[in-house]
Amino acid sequence: MAVWIQAQQLQGDALHQMQSLYGQHFPIEVRHYLSQWIEGQLWDAIDLENPQEEFKAKRLLDSLIQELQNKAEHQVGEDGFLLKIKLGHYANQLKSTYDRCPLELVRCIKHILYTEQRLVREATNSSSPVGGMMDSMSQKYQQINQAFEELRLLTQDTENDLRKLQHNQEYFIIQYQESLRIQAQLTSLATLPPADRQLREPALLSKRATVEAWLTREANTLQKYRLDLAEKHQKTLQLLRKQQTVILDDELIQWKRRQQLAGNGGPPEGGLDILQSWCEKLAETIWQNRQQIRRAEHLRQQLPIPGPIEELLNELNSTITDIISALVTSTFIIEKQPPQVLKTQTKFAATVRLLVGGKLNVHMNPPQVKATIISEQQAKALLKNENTRNDSSGEILNNNCVMEYHQTTGTLSAHFRNMSLKRIKRSDRRGAESVTEEKFTILFESQFSVGGNELVFQVKTLSLPVVVIVHGSQDNNATATVLWDNAFAEPGRVPFLVPDKVLWPQLYEALNMKYKAEVQSNRGLSEENLVFLAQKAFSSSSNNPDDYRNMTMTWSQFNRESLPGRNFTFWQWFDGVMELTKKHLKPHWNDGAILGFVNKQQAQDMLMSKPNGTFLLRFSDSEIGGITIAWVAENPNKRMVWNLMPYTTKDFSIRSLADRISDLNHLLYLYPDRPKDEVFSKYYTPPLCTQPSFSKLDGYVKPQIKQVVPESDSMLDADGEFDLDDTMDVARHVEELLRRPVESQWGGQQS
Repeated sequence: MAVWIQAQQLQGDALHQMQSLYGQHFPIEVRHYLSQWIEGQLWDAIDLENPQEEFKAKRLLDSLIQELQNKAEHQVGEDGFLLKIKLGHYANQLKSTYDRCPLELVRCIKHILYTEQRLVREATNSSSPVGGMMDSMSQKYQQINQAFEELRLLTQDTENDLRKLQHNQEYFIIQYQESLRIQAQLTSLATLPPADRQLREPALLSKRATVEAWLTREANTLQKYRLDLAEKHQKTLQLLRKQQTVILDDELIQWKRRQQLAGNGGPPEGGLDILQSWCEKLAETIWQNRQQIRRAEHLRQQLPIPGPIEELLNELNSTITDIISALVTSTFIIEKQPPQVLKTQTKFAATVRLLVGGKLNVHMNPPQVKATIISEQQAKALLKNENTRNDSSGEILNNNCVMEYHQTTGTLSAHFRNMSLKRIKRSDRRGAESVTEEKFTILFESQFSVGGNELVFQVKTLSLPVVVIVHGSQDNNATATVLWDNAFAEPGRVPFLVPDKVLWPQLYEALNMKYKAEVQSNRGLSEENLVFLAQKAFSSSSNNPDDYRNMTMTWSQFNRESLPGRNFTFWQWFDGVMELTKKHLKPHWNDGAILGFVNKQQAQDMLMSKPNGTFLLRFSDSEIGGITIAWVAENPNKRMVWNLMPYTTKDFSIRSLADRISDLNHLLYLYPDRPKDEVFSKYYTPPLCTQPSFSKLDGYVKPQIKQVVPESDSMLDADGEFDLDDTMDVARHVEELLRRPVESQWGGQQS
C-alpha cells in the first residue's frame, strides 16, 4: 500500500508529527496530489554529499514542477479553478526555493518519506499502540547501535592499518639511511688508490642498486598504504556523517519537538541520557578518527612522497572538523526552557546543557554561558549570520552562569536559577498585532575549547518563543500566542513564523492536549465536545463532525476577533473554562458529572424528556469562566427548563459547587438519572452545629451561607434565568449581621 494512503490513517500525536513535516518549504497539498509520482522516484539513488549529483537533483526538481503544472492544467469547475491557482503558485514557489539548491529538495523529500514510513511502521507494528511504539523504538535503537558497532570496527581497522603504515615507514627510513650510508662510502672511494677503489666499488654499487630498488618498490607500497588508509577514512566519515544525521537531525530534533509540545501540555519530552550516550559515542569516534588523520598527516610530512595523498588528507581533515563542529554546536541545547509567558520583574529559571561536554573534556576549562533576550527580527538576523553583536531587546539580571560538570551523571550544564527580566524594548508592531503577539527569545551563548584549545567553538542556542507581559491580565492572550506557536511551528522555520490558519482537527488536538494538562485529567474532550467547540468557533449549527474536518481557523478567528454578539474571543472563552475547571471543578469533571460543552437549546432538548428535578451542568455561553445549572421542573402554566445565572470563580470562593447543589432541594437527579447525593455527597462540607458557637478569641459567630432560589417569577431575568446576584445578596446580608461583635447583638451574654 502507498505510504501516503497509510499516512492519512495516522491518529493523535503520530498524525501531528506527520503534519508538522510540511509547510512553506514543501506544502502538504503537493504531497497529496503528487503522492504516486513522489513515491515512484529514486530519491535514495542521489548522494547528497556529492556535488556532482546536483544535475540529477535538478532534473527531479524540473520534473516535479512539470507534474504540478500538468496537475493544475487538468483542474476544471469552480473548485478546480481555485486548486489550479494554488498548484500553480506552489510550482513557482518550489522553483524559487530550490532552483539554486536542488539537492536540498532531495534532502527535504527523503526526510519526509523516511519519517512517514517510520510513523506508519510504528502505528502498524503492533495492535497495541504502546507495544508498537516500543517495538519501533527497539528497532531504531538496534539500528543505531549496529551503526556504532560498524564504526567501531572501521575505526579499529584503520588504527591497525595506521600502525602497520607507521612500522613500514620507520623501516623504510632505516633503509633510506642505509642507502645514504652506502652513497657516502662510494663517495669516500675517490680518496682511495685505484686498485682499492676497483676492489670495493662493485660490491657497493650492487648493494646500492639493491637498496634503491627496494626503496622505490617500498615507496610505491607506502603510497598505496596511505591511499588505502585515506579511502577507509573516507568510508568511516561517510558513515559517521550518516549516523550523526540520524541522531542530530532526527532523534534530537524529535526530542526538541516533544519539548515544544510539552509546553502545550503534551507528554514529557523524556530524558536526555540515551541521546547523550549516542552523542558521546559520536564524539569519541570522531575524535579517534581525527587523531588518526592527524597522525597520517604527520607521517606524510615526515616522509613526503609525491602523489595525491596531501590533498586527500586535507579534505579528510576539513571534513572531520566540520563533523565535530556540527556535533558540538548542535548538542548545546536548552534542557529546561524558560517560561514562555515571561513577566517582567519576576524571577525565572532555565538550564542549558552540552551533551558532549564530558567526553570532550570541555569541563577542564569550565565555560561561561550568557543569556540575552532578543526580538524575532534579531533572531532572524542571527540565523542569517548577520552582525548582531551586543544587540538585545531588554535587560536580564543574573544572566551569566558557569557550566558545571556533574561526575555522577557525566553531564555538563549551566543552571540559571535567579534570572529576572528588568526591562523590555518592544519593536514597532505590524497591523493588528498586539503586545501579547510579539515574540522574543532567550539567546544562550558560550565559547568552548576542545583538545587543549586546539579547536575553539562559538556556540549559540535559542529558547522557544517567549511572550513578555507586564501585568497578569495579559497572561490569557499571551498564552494563546504561545499555544499557537508550539502547536503549529514547522521544523527549520524562519523565527518565528507560523501558519496564519490551520485545519480545525489540528487546532482541536492542540486544545485537547492543553485542556487535559491544565485540568490534570485523563478525561479529554470528546467528539461531542469537538462539535460544540466547532459550532462556537465557526458560528455553525451543524452537528456532523465531518463537516468540520476540512475547515480552517485563522489566528484572527482564534484570538483577535470577538465571537458574534460577545465581547471576548473564542480562545478567551475556552481559557476561561479551563481556569474555572482547574481551580474549582476538577473532581467533578473527572467524575463525569459535568457535561460542560452543551448549549442552552441542547440542554433543553436533553432535559425535557427526563423527570422533574433532573439537572445538568454546562459552561456558560455568555460569560467567560462561567458554569450554569439547567434543570427541568413544572411551572404553574407549563413544564419547562430553567437556567441559573452562571457561577464564576468569585462565587465558588464563597461556596463550592457541591454545596450549592446540596442547597437546592429541587435538584434531584444528575442527567441522565443519577441521584445527586450519590454523585456529590462526598464533596459536601460537613454541617455546622445548629446552635451559635461563640469564639472566645474574637467574639464572632461563624456564619453559614446557604444558597436559595426564589419561587417567584420576579427573580427571573429577561431570558428566563435566575439572577443569583439577588439571591446571594440575602446570604451576604446575613453573613454581615453575623460578623458583628457578639456584645452588641446579645447584650453581653458572653461571660
